[in-house]
Amino acid sequence: MTKDHGPSVKDDETYEALREDGASKSKAARIANAQASDDEDSSAKGGAHKAYEDWTKDALYDRAQEIDIEGRSNMTKSELIKALRDGQ
Repeated sequence: MTKDHGPSVKDDETYEALREDGASKSKAARIANAQASDDEDSSAKGGAHKAYEDWTKDALYDRAQEIDIEGRSNMTKSELIKALRDGQ
C-alpha cells in the first residue's frame, strides 16, 4: 500500500518508486510532482519564473519547504538559493 507523503508530494507511487531506486527526497518529489501535473508538459515549464536571486527569502524558504530541503530554517538567502539549485 502506498504511503501518503503529504501535500508536498502529488504522486505518492512515483515518489516511492524513485526513493527505492535511490533518488533523494527532493529529487523524487520534483519528478513525482512534475509527472502528476496534467495541465502542462513538464519539459515546457523551464524558464517560467524569475531567477532565484530576484525572489524574496520568504519565497525561497517556501519553495525549499515544498521540496523538503533539510536545514532550510537556518539557511541564509544565498544558502537557500544554492540548496534549491543543487536539489539538496
